[in-house]
Amino acid sequence: MSDKKTPAPRRAQTKPEKTRSPSGAIDAFVRQARAIAPSSGAGGGRLILALDATMSRQPTWDLACKLQAEMFDAVGKAGSLNVQLVYFRGFGESRASRFVRDTDALKTLMTKIDCRGGHTQIGKVLSHALKETAREKINALVYIGDAMEESVDDLADKAGRLGLSGVPVFVFQEGNDPVAEGAFREIARLSRGAWFRFDSRSAAELGKLLSAVAVYATGGLKALSDRNRPEDRRMLEHLRGGKDR
Repeated sequence: MSDKKTPAPRRAQTKPEKTRSPSGAIDAFVRQARAIAPSSGAGGGRLILALDATMSRQPTWDLACKLQAEMFDAVGKAGSLNVQLVYFRGFGESRASRFVRDTDALKTLMTKIDCRGGHTQIGKVLSHALKETAREKINALVYIGDAMEESVDDLADKAGRLGLSGVPVFVFQEGNDPVAEGAFREIARLSRGAWFRFDSRSAAELGKLLSAVAVYATGGLKALSDRNRPEDRRMLEHLRGGKDR
């Protein structure tokens, strides 16, 4: 993934220690991820799940893991879904897994991630998605984060190129940082994706929206229309430009 400009200092954190998702959250992820096993239905998809794993995410990391588990619920009927996990943290650390469907592999990937202090590296995530879709089509990029410390213009350029490549970015913002919100909304708009906010009170709603993203990645707009749940209709409104994000 490409380099980024040196960001401004990030806000200080009050919890310097790192944390891991407990076994209960991982078990929930694995149970709900069983839907991504290969199926005989038509369709299929490749989805990149990108996470900000810097220290400010620590207090709600378990919630994020739960939401990620919800993403894979009820995907089996729409087709198989291949997921690549991307995350950044620490001093310039950013990593990408291989694309996987196997639940054991997903469990291993998730248990190895912990939160560490550092600056955002969203530009690297977007550049990586551009490189991946140039090799083989990416159907959607999901980004979960709470801050933005990079050049908005640089991020907008990459988001626009993803839009031209047919890779919508679905941004799920934790918290109310206005700088992050402005950038995240622009990334979603230029890539023809969608922006949503979440916190501990909206876990159920956002979990359903993540499952809608997974359905979209496996079968496109038609799969959302066919499933026709409230969250699918809401996602369709965003993707068709009929609702202010």
